[in-house]
Amino acid sequence: MEEIEVSYSDQVGFLADADRNWQDWIMQLLLLAKRHINKTNPQMLSINFVDEAESNRINLEYRGKDRPTDVISFAIEDGEDDLDLSAFTADPDFQEDLGDLFMCPSVIKRHSEEYGTGFDREFGYTIVHGFLHLNGYDHIKPEEAKVMFGIQGKVLEEYGLPLYPDQLDKGRGK
Repeated sequence: MEEIEVSYSDQVGFLADADRNWQDWIMQLLLLAKRHINKTNPQMLSINFVDEAESNRINLEYRGKDRPTDVISFAIEDGEDDLDLSAFTADPDFQEDLGDLFMCPSVIKRHSEEYGTGFDREFGYTIVHGFLHLNGYDHIKPEEAKVMFGIQGKVLEEYGLPLYPDQLDKGRGK
């Protein structure tokens, strides 16, 4: 399987943690998620770590919600349901640009405390969640949610992050 090229913008110093190689950790989760959705083509995306003010600004501007959030995804092909990539993916040099994730570590930390999940599990949940959105998955309709959260749950379980009993069908389980 081809690797995923990730570019980072870290406005909050999240990746500077000397105790953890976050880029390696993120890559392992992304590759596992990619395998679970049966993608084999090379992909690229950007991950931007932002503070709560920037997360709030983006959430308000693009989603109409006046609050910071854990992750916001901007998929390159969002709304392009009928786009056929098969002509491109046959080209061995084609690299699919998924789009951008904007992640707010302080909101992820707060969620980990609210949900009692621990930071690693909540961060893993958030990165996989955003990646699935970039790959066209959604959870607006119940049947979509079941598929998306099912994949998320299997990825997290395989990676060794704890799950709630209902997480395979209902996301966080709370």
